[in-house]
Amino acid sequence: MRTKEVIEELKEHTPFTALAVLVAILIVFFIYYILRREIGEDVFHIFHFLHIIVSAMATGALYYKYKPSFINAFFVGISGAIIIGSLSDVVFPYLGGIFLDVHLHFHLPLVEETFLTLFFASLGSIAGIALKITKTPHFAHVLLSVFASLFYLLAFSSDFILAHALISFFIVFVAVIVPCCLSDIVFPLIFIKKRRNVRQ
Repeated sequence: MRTKEVIEELKEHTPFTALAVLVAILIVFFIYYILRREIGEDVFHIFHFLHIIVSAMATGALYYKYKPSFINAFFVGISGAIIIGSLSDVVFPYLGGIFLDVHLHFHLPLVEETFLTLFFASLGSIAGIALKITKTPHFAHVLLSVFASLFYLLAFSSDFILAHALISFFIVFVAVIVPCCLSDIVFPLIFIKKRRNVRQ
């Protein structure tokens, strides 16, 4: 995939991602500060694993669309979902928290819930290959990634306050737009291009 095509994909997804982040922040802070409901680790885990599933679906399905090899698509779907999903839901928000001087506990499900992470990634990859759907999973991928990133900031920090809300918009936006497009679009096509180059 050429750089121009990647930039076009990012441009196409930027408005939707920005709107999704803004709406998610408003919803989350309404729940957290108006309704006074706690958002704990369990909520983060639910959205993170859902995110892993749809990410693996989109990545595996896109690879299989261009190169119908079940085994290759299966492992590309799993690796893309776990690597990029961990960056989006954990690493980027954690680094953003450091930038905000927010004390965050670093929690990586791949290490602490390895079996569940691999199970949901495998489930998503198989479903994506079987259903051959790339559009709907990507749409769901972005929404789930927004909430997972936000819930990580809230669930694993002890001093995240309302004043951080505006800055968290940019943290979550970057945490979502770059990894999601890399996972669903760029990541599988890199492997496809490599395989084509080997055959030439």
